[in-house]
Amino acid sequence: MNSKITINDFSPHLFWDVDLEIFELQKYSAFMVQRVLEYGSLKDWRLLKTFYGEEKIVEEALLLRSLNPVSVSFLSTKYNLDEKKFRCYKHKQFVQNSWNS
Repeated sequence: MNSKITINDFSPHLFWDVDLEIFELQKYSAFMVQRVLEYGSLKDWRLLKTFYGEEKIVEEALLLRSLNPVSVSFLSTKYNLDEKKFRCYKHKQFVQNSWNS
C-alpha cells in the first residue's frame, strides 16, 4: 500500500455520501474498490492500483455482493477470471426481480 495517497486524491464525486474526516482507505477497501470500479475515472483506477495493488483489488472485487456487469466483465477480462467466481454473479442468480423473470 502506498501511504502517500489520500482520499482527497480521488474524484470527489465518488464520496458524496461519505464523511471524509473519518474515512480510512485501509479500513474500507471493499467500498473503495466498488466505488472506483463503478463510478471512477481512469485516474481513480490508477490511484486504486497504486494504493492497494492489483491482487487486493481482485480479492475484494470477488467478494462484493453487488458489482455492475461492466465492472465484472472488465475484471474478468483483464485478470482472466471466470465471471462465475464473483460473489455478485452468484448472488444475482438467487435474486429474481419481477421485471427480469
